[in-house]
Amino acid sequence: MLVIPRLYAIIDPAQGGGRSPVDMAEAFLAAGVRLIQLRDKHTSAGELCNSARQVGERVRQAAGTFIVNDRADIAWAAGADGVHLGQEDLPVESVRLLVGSRKIIGYSTHVLHQVKEADHSTADYIAFGPIFPTSSKARPDAVVGIAGLIEARKATRKPLVAIGGITLENARSVIAAGADSVAVIRGLLAAPDIREKAEAFIELLARAGDQKR
Repeated sequence: MLVIPRLYAIIDPAQGGGRSPVDMAEAFLAAGVRLIQLRDKHTSAGELCNSARQVGERVRQAAGTFIVNDRADIAWAAGADGVHLGQEDLPVESVRLLVGSRKIIGYSTHVLHQVKEADHSTADYIAFGPIFPTSSKARPDAVVGIAGLIEARKATRKPLVAIGGITLENARSVIAAGADSVAVIRGLLAAPDIREKAEAFIELLARAGDQKR
């Protein structure tokens, strides 16, 4: 079973304050982040592939794991470690046929029955949320809350990634509720110094993990 780091940093150029994907990746890696996703809903396929190759190269040099959001074709072409799929993307099993057994597939879920379905799929990890209100999506799904996360934890033995509105103030409660990892976009990218913010998350999550054990 996949062992997933506590902090899952998501790079989104639309929320990066003018920073390039490579600049964001280098800052996160310098902070100690070892799981990074590139999420870009607004660029062309060619530009996305170019960014993915550059970011992926940095992540590999740091012995990290690099995931591309939505686009299995870009993940494959760029040599990424895996792809993260949403509910409106290609089905998990179709993507598994495309990318093979060695690539990581993550899958977003928003309600309990989706978690249960994903648990029976070949997805390597399941993302669940939004846990808290979020502004990272134009049309966010309904907030599931800590109570929803607890139920999701009961519904799967796969690694569970909590996402949506996660901050330094609430991340500890998310780990306590059963999440293996927290995916953070705005909570990192809105900071003036994203390396410093990532370091703070890593330190806090390490303490939360120790307390959980």
